[in-house]
Amino acid sequence: VGSFCLTEAGSGSDAFSLKTRAEKKGDYYIINGSKMWISLAEHAGIFFVMANVDPSLGYRGITCFIVDRDTEGLHVGKKEDKLGIRASSTCPVTFENVKVPETNILGQVGQGYKYAIGMLNTGRIGIAAQMLGLAQGCFDHTIPYTKERVQFGKSVFDFQGMQHQIAQVATQLEAARLLTYNAARLAETGRPFIKEASMAKYYAAEVATLTTSKCIEWMGGVGFTKNYPIEKYYRDCKIGTIYEGTSNIQLSTIAKNLAQEY
Repeated sequence: VGSFCLTEAGSGSDAFSLKTRAEKKGDYYIINGSKMWISLAEHAGIFFVMANVDPSLGYRGITCFIVDRDTEGLHVGKKEDKLGIRASSTCPVTFENVKVPETNILGQVGQGYKYAIGMLNTGRIGIAAQMLGLAQGCFDHTIPYTKERVQFGKSVFDFQGMQHQIAQVATQLEAARLLTYNAARLAETGRPFIKEASMAKYYAAEVATLTTSKCIEWMGGVGFTKNYPIEKYYRDCKIGTIYEGTSNIQLSTIAKNLAQEY
């Protein structure tokens, strides 16, 4: 398992303002700094660490280093006690005079920011798919219950007010699915996809938030308990509007691409 180490305490959405430094010493580098919110860090055997070899160059000094977990000076902190996606560990990682050979540079010196952008852009399609699957799973668990639950002599599903809400969410799920499939299709065929990936990620995350919230309401009291999986879907979905670029970052990316098109 590998972990991608980009985010720091002072560089979240502004990822390329990172402060982790890699100082060249002969045929090796010394890395000092700290990273936050590193996914899978608890179990990772290898870390892809973004560090700046020359801060005077700004983001063009950012370089990606491959660092083994057992390297002296690398410390993985306590797992975060998160709201959702609790099966995936998220930990701080610190680097104290971590010695890394020059041969452990991934790609070229100063090109780390390009690799990070590339991973984030394609990763957004994956997050869109994750949010879509989560929302669909929640929906699939909920609708049968609304057809079984009887109130006022008929199933909850048979009330027109419920049917309209359910139909609206189903339509939004399908729209999110098509956005996600389209972004994946463009990436797979080597065509530009950055705008479409941001659209898919943004919309799927928003739809997942709406779907899981509505499903709890449709389930009633039992939806608010841990006896049913709905509350877990509700907790797990919120990260979709935050990681791999917040919803506002996605909107900014979409607007930037639109400005270039027109």
